[in-house]
Amino acid sequence: MALSFVVRPFSTMHTCKDASRIDVPPLPCSLVPTRYGRAVAQVSAFFDSTGGLWGTQALNGKMATIITSTGTQHGGQETTVLTTLPYLAHHGIIFVPLGYADKNLTQMNEIMGGSPWGAATLAASDGSRQPSKIELDMANFHAGHFANTVKKYVS
Repeated sequence: MALSFVVRPFSTMHTCKDASRIDVPPLPCSLVPTRYGRAVAQVSAFFDSTGGLWGTQALNGKMATIITSTGTQHGGQETTVLTTLPYLAHHGIIFVPLGYADKNLTQMNEIMGGSPWGAATLAASDGSRQPSKIELDMANFHAGHFANTVKKYVS
């Protein structure tokens, strides 16, 4: 089974079953926007469309990770991951968190997103804020951590 760690614009239920890892919508180390402390409705709709895959357990044993985006510093980054985990569990998908592997998580020099659950960014309530350098570095580290973890288990 060949591994691919290319960012694709969106996973569909048809591409999930053939992948060596799952692209939780919309990216491999998926950026899951948050509304009211949980994943946006589009993420729920995506998983609602995977009933056929659930019925055959076609995704069981695959791996996924999640990167979040919130409008404010305390807008639900961790709860977004926590409320997305049931979808993964029902499919038998193995969640790979970031942990404290990235030293940026312990810095206190600026307000930023991120937790041991995964990298994150603060988008501002109107979506105008771009990810900071630290947040981008953390997302890149997270993606590499995820890719290396998958590679260990798929090789």
